[in-house]
Amino acid sequence: MRPTGRGIYNAQAMLVIDLPDEAATEALADRIAAMARLGDVIALKGELGTGKTTFARAFIRAYGNPDEVPSPTFTLVQVYDAGPTAVWHFDLYRLRDAEDAWELGIEDAFASGIALIEWPERLGTLLPERRLEIRLSYGDIPGARRALLDPGGGWEARLALFATDA
Repeated sequence: MRPTGRGIYNAQAMLVIDLPDEAATEALADRIAAMARLGDVIALKGELGTGKTTFARAFIRAYGNPDEVPSPTFTLVQVYDAGPTAVWHFDLYRLRDAEDAWELGIEDAFASGIALIEWPERLGTLLPERRLEIRLSYGDIPGARRALLDPGGGWEARLALFATDA
């Protein structure tokens, strides 16, 4: 991995970004939201408490939703139509079977919106290969996080901007 500046490291096509605080996680979500397009799937992975919901809320606000963004922990999905494309926010922590995702409208999310998916591993083979995968983990100091961005589905070129902006 070679440093590209300001806590951003490039591991071939993957990027590792050090996030010193919650504001940095929100800023990353803002940048990703500015690059998002119809049909994008953004898979948010990580242990409980690593910032998946913080990232999702900031992304949805940056994408044009000025209202409160509740966690869909119990509803499993919330849809936001404030931006140019609907954003579907899935929290699949409580999903019992991957096939149950069809009832949540996941096919519509993939076809006609942007899908933000917390706990995407619960989808198994239903998770599209064309996706941006963001793995959040705890950082080296309290409150810090680290994001590993693994691009797919057209995100490679978009993420190249991170290295040139740093």
